[in-house]
Amino acid sequence: MVMTLVGIYSLYVLITIYTSVMQIGYVNLIKRKTPILLSASDFLKAGNYAVAKEKLAIINTFVDYLIFIMWIGLGLKYLVEQYYTMENAALMNIAIVMSFVVINFVISLPFSYYEKFVIDTKFGFNNSSLGQWMKDTLISFGMTVVLGSLVVWGIYEIISHAQLWWLWSFVFIFALVILINMLYPAFRAMFFDKLIPLEDETLDGEIQNLMDKTGFVSSGVFVSDASKRDNRLNAYFGGFGKAKRVVLFDTLLKKLTTKELLAVLGHELGHFAHGDIYKNIALVGAMLFAMFAIFGNLPDSLYLELGLAKEPYVIMILLMLFMPVLGFIMMPIMGIVSRHNEYEADKMGSELGGSAGAIELANALKKLVTENKSFPLSHPLYIFFHYTHPPVIERLKELGVDVGYIEKSGTEGKCEANI
Repeated sequence: MVMTLVGIYSLYVLITIYTSVMQIGYVNLIKRKTPILLSASDFLKAGNYAVAKEKLAIINTFVDYLIFIMWIGLGLKYLVEQYYTMENAALMNIAIVMSFVVINFVISLPFSYYEKFVIDTKFGFNNSSLGQWMKDTLISFGMTVVLGSLVVWGIYEIISHAQLWWLWSFVFIFALVILINMLYPAFRAMFFDKLIPLEDETLDGEIQNLMDKTGFVSSGVFVSDASKRDNRLNAYFGGFGKAKRVVLFDTLLKKLTTKELLAVLGHELGHFAHGDIYKNIALVGAMLFAMFAIFGNLPDSLYLELGLAKEPYVIMILLMLFMPVLGFIMMPIMGIVSRHNEYEADKMGSELGGSAGAIELANALKKLVTENKSFPLSHPLYIFFHYTHPPVIERLKELGVDVGYIEKSGTEGKCEANI
């Protein structure tokens, strides 16, 4: 059974790396050809950025695989032995699982640092100081330890006392997912970003009018000081019920015109009107249910092969080890649904903007591509496994933008992207 699980994980790693290699080869081929949406220099720069990120992802995947083999081999057994003399079973479970989490967190730090201070700095994204990064990392670490310990304790109690523990554990974790979605804006504002109410009363009024058209009720429109970390443009709606907030990155306000900004928010309101957030949560729930159902019914022979007792801490660590695999399997399904939702949200966003809504949204999308250095073309296999949004070229076509002729391989033709 152990070899079967190792084989499944190995297949996942091979497909992941193969997909990344295909993407790198595709982008390297296209980036020196006729530029699309971007100037020649920006097109090349965006291609180089995409390749650099993908190369790092390959190394990260390979290291994760080595760490997985280490844990399955002797690492997990060694870790358990360090705490086996603890008398309190609940504390022992928390100590073992959180040690596993902390070790993996520390291993991920060099990748996070390299991405932020080497790749992002090279391509002009990073505005964060080393001190800011260390502060963010320490806050994330502290929250992981504190909240993670509480979650581990909760699952331990469920496994120890419930016959259908996997079902009740799913309910517990799914409830936490919903709670996190509700509290995310408040937590982010409390620990990471400074949020201030939108000071532009005219823009605030126009946003309120836009929200009224879809019945969206929020606790306010806020601006995040995201530029202290990087130059990317973004906005998000967070929370449920009266806790909903509209958060605009200050970078977005600087780069988009009022009409373009309203078109972007109209797109986000389209997600709200179509209930996409609930659809996404339902998909996450389906993935969690499948994960707990599978690992809640693994044969006892697996634990014998691992040389470990079928204890809550082993079950929880196995769940975390294989979560990326199940997420990768589910991603194409979630991607298909999400890309469909994006087209529908674009449609509503253009309608909310009136007769020029499609033009403003298209202009905003092109600015997002330029400012975020997003390479506008990708290998079809990469899109299938990784894209939650349709390629911007396809979104522009749906908005009625004449992008010109693009040959299927993406290596011929010219795209002017004119309305």
